[in-house]
Amino acid sequence: MSSGGPGPAETDRGETGGVRTALSGLTTRGRSFLAAGTAAAVCAFVLGQNDLLRVGLLLAALPLICATVLYRTRYRVAASRRLAPARVPAGSEARVHLRMDNVSRLPTGLLMLQDRVPYVLGPRPRFVLDRVEPGGRREVSYRVRSDLRGRYPLGPLQLRLADPFGMCELTRSFATYDTLTVIPRVMPLAPVRFGGEAKGYGDGRQRSLALAGEDDVIPRGYRYGDDLRRVHWRSTARYGELMVRREEQPRRSRCTVLLDTRGGAYEGAGPDSAFEWAVSGAASVLVHMLERGFSIRLLTDSGSAVPGEGGDGFSGTGQETADAAGLMMDTLAVIDHSDGTGLSRAYEMLRGGGEGLLVAFLGDLDEEQATTVAKMSRRSGGAVAFVLDPDTWVRETTDVPRPGDRHAERLRLLREAGWTALSVPRGASLDELWRQADRERAGLTVMSGEARG
Repeated sequence: MSSGGPGPAETDRGETGGVRTALSGLTTRGRSFLAAGTAAAVCAFVLGQNDLLRVGLLLAALPLICATVLYRTRYRVAASRRLAPARVPAGSEARVHLRMDNVSRLPTGLLMLQDRVPYVLGPRPRFVLDRVEPGGRREVSYRVRSDLRGRYPLGPLQLRLADPFGMCELTRSFATYDTLTVIPRVMPLAPVRFGGEAKGYGDGRQRSLALAGEDDVIPRGYRYGDDLRRVHWRSTARYGELMVRREEQPRRSRCTVLLDTRGGAYEGAGPDSAFEWAVSGAASVLVHMLERGFSIRLLTDSGSAVPGEGGDGFSGTGQETADAAGLMMDTLAVIDHSDGTGLSRAYEMLRGGGEGLLVAFLGDLDEEQATTVAKMSRRSGGAVAFVLDPDTWVRETTDVPRPGDRHAERLRLLREAGWTALSVPRGASLDELWRQADRERAGLTVMSGEARG
């Protein structure tokens, strides 16, 4: 037997084990026959009844013969599992396709399949397959769904073999398993521009090198695909190899999404908790900015950056962007509360200059943390903060009132520092807050223009 994904599988013929393994597979019926046969044989021996002895031996021998034949059966069955899709948003369904191939020259008997799945994905699926002819194939599928993000193993697949009389059942387990990634819900956002577009945002005006890195010099060596009209003949003659001029192209606008994961900043748990709203909001902004052609990165309060801390930490272009997007969504699928109490590490990651737009999803802030966040706006081209209102998010879980003045004070501090800061009550729509942030930022830009006039 074999298991795995669409690729080649290994074979397990079930050659390990012994008599004890075969006898352990006896069903209730098989054990009853064995017990009745043994009792009849003992009684026949005591009473001297030969006919009863033959009946007892027959009853005892039948389950033993079935167990021996079933144990020595050499079915060669290959199994594969395919997920469609392998990465699914929370609350959506994924379909798991199982395929069984009989790769031996003998037909199989009755096969019972059971795939192991975590409890959160639903009950364990079970299937019964009739006789599979030599070289035959059977395909079955089932659905899984989870409201909780995370990475869930599927498998290993178990195959149960049974004899025609129901005397014995043996279980064979395949070795491999697959992983289903449940990512946060992604909410569609309006294509706003945050009026008074800041440096590094939107259709940026900065220039960068085309088809070359920051360390390239003028000119550079010819690369496959370069336009021959860019050949620099003087340098070609000087260096003895084909050289081309570098050109400039618009720099991809950048966006940093800051996610506050401090355990003390959120209360409650579950799909409708404040922390899950923040994670879903961060995923939505990342996807939205990628669709608009931004170079993005995910930053947490612990200072870790995705797709990586090497270089500037932002996603690249083309396939690199797609890989970075998948890495960020996989990170958000398993992200959990951190043990940190401050946001200074995230502040240090914002080096200042060229950071582009900064979008932050923040939990409850004390005075020191709010001061640190306020200083971040000076290290970005524009700053938008969604601060979850702790009063409204815990109101349904506690009767203890919480002062709302502190939350309003934190928002005022951020706004004075240049942030477009919005309060996030329980059940708020991210798209509506996104539009509101655009309107508020446009209003601030108009007022600042009038002040300069």
